Amino acid sequence: MTTIDDIMRTAPVIPVLVIDDVATARPLAEALVAGGLPVLEVTLRTPAALDAIREMKRVPGAIVGAGTVVSAEQFEAVMDAGAEFIVSPGLTERLAAPIVASGVPYLPGVATAGDIMRGLDLGLTHFKFFPAETSGGLKALKALAAPFYQCRFCPTGGITEDTAATWLAFDRVLCVGGSWVAGGTPAEIEAKARAASALRG
Repeated sequence: MTTIDDIMRTAPVIPVLVIDDVATARPLAEALVAGGLPVLEVTLRTPAALDAIREMKRVPGAIVGAGTVVSAEQFEAVMDAGAEFIVSPGLTERLAAPIVASGVPYLPGVATAGDIMRGLDLGLTHFKFFPAETSGGLKALKALAAPFYQCRFCPTGGITEDTAATWLAFDRVLCVGGSWVAGGTPAEIEAKARAASALRG
C-alpha cells in the first residue's frame, strides 16, 4: 500500500475540493490530473462527496482521498466509496486509532505541539498544518517543526497561488493544500494545475 509520505511527495499541491454537483466531479478530476495534480482531496462538506469520490476514482492516474473526516462512521463510509487516503481537520485518538490500524494513509490536522505529540504517540509523523494562515502562518510552523525533526507537513487553509511557493521552500513541507486550482472551466483548471505542479523547483 502507498504511504502518506509517497502521496505527499507526488505533487506540490493537493487540491482541496468541495463538490456540490457529482456531475462536475469527473471533468474536474480529469483537468487536475492532466495539469499534473493527481492527488485529490474530496472534502465531506456536501451530500455529493461520496459519489464524487467514486466518480473521480474512475479517472486514470487520479489518487483520490477523503477530507474533513471527523468520525469513525465517516471513515467507514469513505472507505466503502474507495478513498485511497484520509485527511482530517484535527486529531483525536478515537478517530485516528481505527484509521492507523487499517493501514490506510492518514493525514491528520494539527495546530499545536500537543497535537503533534498526540500524533507521535499514535505512530504518525506526517501532518496537515491547519488552518495554516490563521494558526500563525509559516513562522508558526517553523517554530512548531523545530523540536519535531522527524515530522513532515502539508499546510492547508488560506494558502494561495501567491503564497504556496514560500511555504514549499521550507524543507519540512512536502506539499500544500489549496482550493485555488479548482475554479473555472476545465481548460482554466488544467492551466492552474499545470502552474501549481511546477511550484516545486
